[in-house]
Amino acid sequence: MVNAEAGAPQLTHKQILAVLSGLMIGMFLAALDQTIVGTSIRTIADDLQGLSLQAWATTAYLITSTISTPIYGKLSDIYGRRPFYLTAITIFVAGSLACTFSTSMYELAAFRAIQGLGAGGLMSLAFTIIADMMPPRERAKYQGYFLAVFGTSSVLGPVIGGFLAGQDTILGVTGWRWVFLVNVPIGIVALAVVFRVLRLPHEAHDHRIDYWGALFLTVGIVPLLIVAEQGREWGWGSVGSVSCYVIGVLGVALFIWVESRMGDEALIPLKLFNTSTFTMIIIAGFIVGIGMFGGISMIPQYLQIVKGHTPTEAGLLMIPMTLGIMTGSILSGQITSRTGRYKIFPIIGTALMVVAMFLFHTVDADSAIWQPMIFMTLFGFGLGNCMQTLTIAAQNAVPMRDLGVATASATFFRQMGGTVGVAVFLSILFSTVPDSIRDAFARIVPTPEFQAALRDPAVLNNPVNKPVLDAFQGGGNAGVLQDSSFLQQVDPRLARPFLEGFAESIDAVFLTGAFVMILAFVTTWFIKEIPLRTAVGSDPVAAPPAH
Repeated sequence: MVNAEAGAPQLTHKQILAVLSGLMIGMFLAALDQTIVGTSIRTIADDLQGLSLQAWATTAYLITSTISTPIYGKLSDIYGRRPFYLTAITIFVAGSLACTFSTSMYELAAFRAIQGLGAGGLMSLAFTIIADMMPPRERAKYQGYFLAVFGTSSVLGPVIGGFLAGQDTILGVTGWRWVFLVNVPIGIVALAVVFRVLRLPHEAHDHRIDYWGALFLTVGIVPLLIVAEQGREWGWGSVGSVSCYVIGVLGVALFIWVESRMGDEALIPLKLFNTSTFTMIIIAGFIVGIGMFGGISMIPQYLQIVKGHTPTEAGLLMIPMTLGIMTGSILSGQITSRTGRYKIFPIIGTALMVVAMFLFHTVDADSAIWQPMIFMTLFGFGLGNCMQTLTIAAQNAVPMRDLGVATASATFFRQMGGTVGVAVFLSILFSTVPDSIRDAFARIVPTPEFQAALRDPAVLNNPVNKPVLDAFQGGGNAGVLQDSSFLQQVDPRLARPFLEGFAESIDAVFLTGAFVMILAFVTTWFIKEIPLRTAVGSDPVAAPPAH
C-alpha cells in the first residue's frame, strides 16, 4: 500500500469511493455472516441435534478468525493489502460452501473454522486499507459508508437468516443450509469488484515472517478457549481442563518470548504497547468484545426459546439494536470529525451497555416484548459509540508504518474478547439451565394449572408432550439441551418450567455481562486522548495532559 514515510499521495473523493466500493462488499460479506448465523443457529443446532453444542460452531469461527487477523495484518504490511484481501474472500467463500454439507455440529464447527480463516482478513484489512488512504480525522467523515454496510447487514442478516432457517427446503436444499450458501454469490461478486478496483501502490519490504509467533499464539489460545467451552462438562479441575490451562499458559508465555525476540518483525510487536493509549484501547476493546459478542449471543436465545418467536420474527425484533448501533456510530463519527475529540464516546458507550445489561437481567418469561426491544436499542447505541471510535483511536496511536499490524491487533483483541465472551456466556447458560429448570419444576408442578394439564387426557395422549412428561416423571431434561423445538409445540402449561428455567439462566448471563462491562467502563477512563492526525503519513503527537 502507500508508503507513509515516503509521503502518501492524496486520493480524490472519486478514487476513494471506487476503492470503498470493493471494500464495502467484502465487509458486507463478513458483517452479514455474523448476523445471519446468529438468529439461525438455534434452528441449525436443533436440526443437527446439538443445541448445547452450538458454542462450538461459534467459537471455532471466532478462534480461527481471531488467530488469523494479526497474520493478515503483518503479511499485508510486508507484501501489500490486495493479494491477502483477495485470499481472505476466497477462503471465506470456500468455508461457506463447506458449511452447507454439515451433518453434525462438530462438522459444522470444523467448516466454520475454515470460514473464520478468511473472515480474519475481511474486516481488519478493510479498515487498514481505509486508514492507508486517509487520516483519522478525515476517516470519521466516511463512517457513513461503513455504517451503511453494517446497518444493511445488521437489518438484512437476522431477517434473511431467520427466513432461510424457517424454511423446510429451498430448491431441494434444507432451508438453514442457505444461510451459508448465500455467501457464495456475494463472495464471487466481492472477488470481481476487489480485483478490479483495489489497485493502490505498495512499496515492498524485506521482512522475516514470524511463523513461531503464529504457532505459539495458536498453542496458547486454542486450549484456553476449548476449556472455556468444555469446562462445564469436563469439570473445571479435571485432568482435561488442567491440561488445557498448562498448555495455554505455556503457549502464551512462549508467544510473548518470541515476540520480544522478533522486535519489529513480530506478529504483534510489543513496542506498540509502549504507548499507554494503545495499551488501554486494546484492553478496553478486549473487554467490550466479551460483553458485545457474549451479550448479543443471548438475545436470539431469549427471543426464540423463551418468547417462542420464529427465527424470522427474532431477526425483525433485533432491528432496534441495529438502529441503536447506527445512530451511536453516526453521531460519534460526526462529532469526532468536527472536534477531533473521541475519548468521551467509549465512556458513554460502555456506561450505556452496563445499564442495558442490568435491564436485560430483569427480563423474564412474562416480560412484554417492548421491554427487551428498548434495552436492545440502548445496548446498540452504547456499542455504536465504541466500535469505530476505538479502532480509529488505536490507528491514531501508532506510526503509519505500523498501521496494518496495529489495526489487526485491535481487531484481534476485540475478537479474542468476543470468542471468550461467547464461550463463557454460553457455558454459563447451558451449565445452569438444568438446575434452573429443575427449580422451576419444583415451583410450578404444584400449581393448579400444571396439575390440570396432568389430568387432561388430551395432553397425556398427545405424543408432542412426551418430552415434558418424561422430565416430570424423572426422565431428565437433557433433551431440551439438544433440541428445544418441542417447546413451541407442547401444551403451554407443560412448557412453562422450561421457559422459566431458560429465562432465569439467561438473566444470570446478562448479570455477568453487566459486571464485565463495568470493568470496560472503568478502563476507558484511563485512555489518554491523542489528537487525531489530520494528514496521511503524519505521526501521532504526544498526548496532552489528562483532563
